[in-house]
Amino acid sequence: MAQDERDEDMTIKSSNHDSDGIQDPENQTKIPRAQSPTKEAAFIAVVCAAQLMTQAGLSLSIAPIQYISVSFGTTPRDLTWASAAYSLSVGTLILVSGRLGDTYGHRLLFTIGFIWFGVWSLLGGFAVWSNQIFFDCCRAMQGIGPALLLPNAVAIFGRTYPPGLKKDMVFCLFGATAPGGFTLGATFCSLLAQRVWWPWGYWIMGIACFVFAVLGLLVIPCDDRAEDIDKKEASTFEQLDGLGAITGVVGLVLINFAWNQACVVGWEVPYTYALLIVGVLFIVLFLLVEHKAAYPLLPSSVFRGEVGWVLGCIAAGWSSFGVLVFYYYNFLEEIEHNSGLLVTAKWAGASLSGATAAVVTGVLMSRVPPSVIMLAAMLAFTIGLSLLATLPPGQVYWANAFLIMLITPWGMDMSFPSGTLIMSNAMPREHQGVAGSLVNTVVNYSISLGLGLAGTVERYVDPDGSNLLKGYRGASYMGVGLAGLGSVIAICFTIVTWSKSKRT
Repeated sequence: MAQDERDEDMTIKSSNHDSDGIQDPENQTKIPRAQSPTKEAAFIAVVCAAQLMTQAGLSLSIAPIQYISVSFGTTPRDLTWASAAYSLSVGTLILVSGRLGDTYGHRLLFTIGFIWFGVWSLLGGFAVWSNQIFFDCCRAMQGIGPALLLPNAVAIFGRTYPPGLKKDMVFCLFGATAPGGFTLGATFCSLLAQRVWWPWGYWIMGIACFVFAVLGLLVIPCDDRAEDIDKKEASTFEQLDGLGAITGVVGLVLINFAWNQACVVGWEVPYTYALLIVGVLFIVLFLLVEHKAAYPLLPSSVFRGEVGWVLGCIAAGWSSFGVLVFYYYNFLEEIEHNSGLLVTAKWAGASLSGATAAVVTGVLMSRVPPSVIMLAAMLAFTIGLSLLATLPPGQVYWANAFLIMLITPWGMDMSFPSGTLIMSNAMPREHQGVAGSLVNTVVNYSISLGLGLAGTVERYVDPDGSNLLKGYRGASYMGVGLAGLGSVIAICFTIVTWSKSKRT
């Protein structure tokens, strides 16, 4: 309440000097002010739609996977790329799009993101008349839309709200839409796949994206980049850190491609490990470039203090989440012979659970250390994966499957909002795009990489696909290991935080 009163005082004092917004005393820059509660609610809803539609897009190839595999004459285990390619594009290109937003305007990139997302969603549905390779390519191109949307949505919120309770709750609301978006997308695409035809899920997704692009132009205030970034003497290539973007994206793509392709062809094929080696070399080159860059994509301040710990937790936890969702659906559909729509109904409670977790996190952010929140999130991921790895066939839903749906969203909606908020508060206003992109990069890239790791384990545990349960068990235990790693990092983070507090 005290923070809200200070924010209100700031608004009153600055209103005589600035009729268009309130003045941020730290950065001396304007913060757009909503003209009415209704317009502010519309503004928050449209920006949160970026997270909603991103997670809905992820579900488009997971929930109706049985129907999609029949269309392409393949098996569900061969469609790992349909999910991984989407998350790969999101995770590798977010960092670049955050810098583009800082340079050319977050509102512009937000609108372009929805338009791009809509176009490739339509083409993803038309891929039914082509082949699986074109479908996977459409999924990869579709992921560029969320890569443009997410960091710029976070930056828009970061530039609009000063630190305080309202900012905490808005960021938690943004995170809370993630499980709801996945459930919404999974429900409609499963229903359409079962009752009509699975491409309709992609076509309706495309239309919805176009609608949100128009709404974004109507409710999001224009942002003036000239007052934030003074790089007039630098070339566009330098401003965008073009060399860093090229080396970083290439390195991330090659590493992720190697792990996910290993699920399909195995590590005995030379080009898989060759690409992995080349990808690692590109990442090393990227770090060297960033060290000397005039305008680095990753400022050195990013990894100071608690930020490094937070990113480590998020990377491990969210890589396990990708494994959980993919194999939760596969287990219930392939082993239990549930329809995609029925599995979605069994997962639907995750929306309410995640929303509750987000609200609780928003309240706790100003009361407990971030390390405690991260530890709770990582434990939720670990418990959820442990329940999945030990889920026996034929068990009643209200045992493991129900608890997985109930507990796992707490990992999502405690780690993402708190991590994003920590990054936003740690970065200056002109770098809000970088702040928003870094957490989203780690989240989405980790999902894709986690699927690659789990898929590789599944392939070697069940090479010929004759024992699905054994393969799913192996992949799930890989997820347990990733979540457990996140818990270990969070415990270390908690100890370090506690030690520092004792010394001060």
